[in-house]
Amino acid sequence: MQKTRTTAVEKGHIIVKSIRNVISSRFPKLLTEFNKLPDNRKRSEYSMAELVTGALFMFIFKEKSRNAYDNDKCDDNFRKNVYHHFKFRLPHPDTSDEVLRHLPPNELEDIKATLVSGLIEQKVFSKFRFLDKWYLVTVDGTGVATFEEKHCEHCLTKTSKNGVTYYFHYVLEAKIVTSSGLAISLASEFIENPSGDYQKQDCEQKAFVRLAAKIKKNFPRLPICILADGLYPNNTVFDICEKNNWLFIITLKEGCIKTFYQEAELLKVTAKKQTVCRANKTTKTTLDYKYINDIEYGERTFSWIECNETKVSANNNCTSCQRFVYITNVTQTSEIVITTADSGRLRWKTENEGFNTQKNLGYDLEHKYSRVSYTAMQNYYQLLQIAHMINQFVEQCKDVVELIVEHSKQTMLDLWKKLIAYLLMNQCETNDICAVESG
Repeated sequence: MQKTRTTAVEKGHIIVKSIRNVISSRFPKLLTEFNKLPDNRKRSEYSMAELVTGALFMFIFKEKSRNAYDNDKCDDNFRKNVYHHFKFRLPHPDTSDEVLRHLPPNELEDIKATLVSGLIEQKVFSKFRFLDKWYLVTVDGTGVATFEEKHCEHCLTKTSKNGVTYYFHYVLEAKIVTSSGLAISLASEFIENPSGDYQKQDCEQKAFVRLAAKIKKNFPRLPICILADGLYPNNTVFDICEKNNWLFIITLKEGCIKTFYQEAELLKVTAKKQTVCRANKTTKTTLDYKYINDIEYGERTFSWIECNETKVSANNNCTSCQRFVYITNVTQTSEIVITTADSGRLRWKTENEGFNTQKNLGYDLEHKYSRVSYTAMQNYYQLLQIAHMINQFVEQCKDVVELIVEHSKQTMLDLWKKLIAYLLMNQCETNDICAVESG
């Protein structure tokens, strides 16, 4: 007997139920932590938890803008359903925005760290650790907003060849990544120019020093293996990793730290090798790994890894080749070189599962959620990271995965449209007076 396809209403309800279950099981401290936030308001119609949760759910619902969220919030069914399922009243987005303009961004950063600590205690990442010990942490930067005029005193600037100056904000992000697809924000550091006069603009290198200090402060005993791109093989990064007892696997580009790169190229003929073949229904992939240990760089010695990947389609009509080179402080053996190189390639999860998802799949990372307040902008960014953290676990829920498998063209973005439709159209039976307050 053919299985009946899940209706749109049922899909919306499944997403609602999954969000509620994930918050209660994975993030039970969320609302308690929000209620601890400093409150400097003279009037307090809503609790701090309601005001901040209201802004958080704009991202959980993937509303894309405060205006779109407000349009839905004005609907009686939407407000009633949100209260019925999630037990908080929806404040006006502008009311939440006013609070976020005055809330120190480090407060939400600390809450995010508490939530990640909870996931670590739940051993969510344990089976994905490098060499069964080290948590894989990618470091990468991305732009969050661009302006034609100066937005605030901390704006970075860039002038085009045509002499046009752009003002923008950039953030350096550290994420715990796993081979299962998770990319969880561990810490964030905005790259920002200081107030007043300065000789040089802030940059990723300077921000990494601050980011590393933040990670060490919030997670002092966490065994970390840093994954980073070709901007990061330098003595500053090596010093920090050595001081913090962190491992690293960093992309090595041609011309970067020349003496090390050149010596590795000369010694390649002596490199030890491993070859792996992987195949699926459409593609056969051959991966050739090479490694050299004890290459000197200054007063240190590091290991060099090269992976050459060749893909051939089933009909042998299409071939692609890629080369990946890494520098690492992990001494290599034939037993771990494949794991090391494959872990190094997980750095792309920050760009794909992380920034790309947040920019293009419902969160609109680059949208100007606050055009007038740099503080609010940072707070919206932190809430977006927390929302994305929650939704990643929602998307891995069994019922949600089954919805995706049920139909070949079903997408997560469409499921979230069904979620909003459910909240708008479903007739909620609750009679609680709080549910119908418009705020």
